[in-house]
Amino acid sequence: MKGPAFIVAAMALFALLDANSKLLSGRYPADQVIAVRYAALLLGLFVARAAMRGAGGTLSTAHPLLHLTRAVLMIGSGFGFFLALREIPLAEGYLVYFTAPFMTLGLAALVLKERTGPAVWGWSVLGFAGVLVAMWPGMAAGGPIRAYLWAFFGTVCYATVLTINRLLRHETGAAVLILWSSLPGLILIAPFAAASWVPPPAFDLAALTVNGLLAGGATLCLAIAFRHDSAARLAPLEFSALVFAITFDLAIWRVWPNAWTIAGAVIVVFALLMSQQAASHRQAKPAGNT
Repeated sequence: MKGPAFIVAAMALFALLDANSKLLSGRYPADQVIAVRYAALLLGLFVARAAMRGAGGTLSTAHPLLHLTRAVLMIGSGFGFFLALREIPLAEGYLVYFTAPFMTLGLAALVLKERTGPAVWGWSVLGFAGVLVAMWPGMAAGGPIRAYLWAFFGTVCYATVLTINRLLRHETGAAVLILWSSLPGLILIAPFAAASWVPPPAFDLAALTVNGLLAGGATLCLAIAFRHDSAARLAPLEFSALVFAITFDLAIWRVWPNAWTIAGAVIVVFALLMSQQAASHRQAKPAGNT
């Protein structure tokens, strides 16, 4: 259960990250928020390695091109969701994001040659239907088209990152993942962040720093999840983000879920449980079975 546990943890961290980013988006440009995110990750890594020699494992990799591609895609994902959620509600951004499991399953079949049974696809469709039930009745879809395009761009980048995570599943330790995603990202974004820098007060600087730690934790959880399990089993679990979104809406903005939202969440949870049963049953079959 390591893979499913880590991807659910990643969804919780991403939901909290999105909520925090939405609170910051009205006061700070995207490049500043993402640059501070990477700086916080690197600082945490170097402090940990200074306190404990070799913490997180080796910094070298046999796949630098994959890591650099992953870093660029992570920048694209970060910018896409930040710019989208600045102009549309969290629920509408999540509706676009929930196309990611289908992209992940498709890329796993095309790139990784992982076999995905029809049952997994079916339960994924049911999970997406639950998201529609939860979100559609209250959505006006009145945001600018560019916001939805940014959300879709971020989703494509995110799904591709998950596929690369699976390709990098044999990399050991967290240090190499943090360094090779954060350092290239910071180098690329820092000049733009410096040009548009808005001096933050102490509280906002802390929030920006926490944003980086949340992103780092979520990214590591994703990498660990795809190291332990296949996309067929993990992709449907991304719909669990709906449950966390409802929780954070209630905790932060005091937005109580309506009957549609609760019904949708029940459908999502049921679909997730059934998809796990279908994936586990498929993995348990002898190799010779069809």
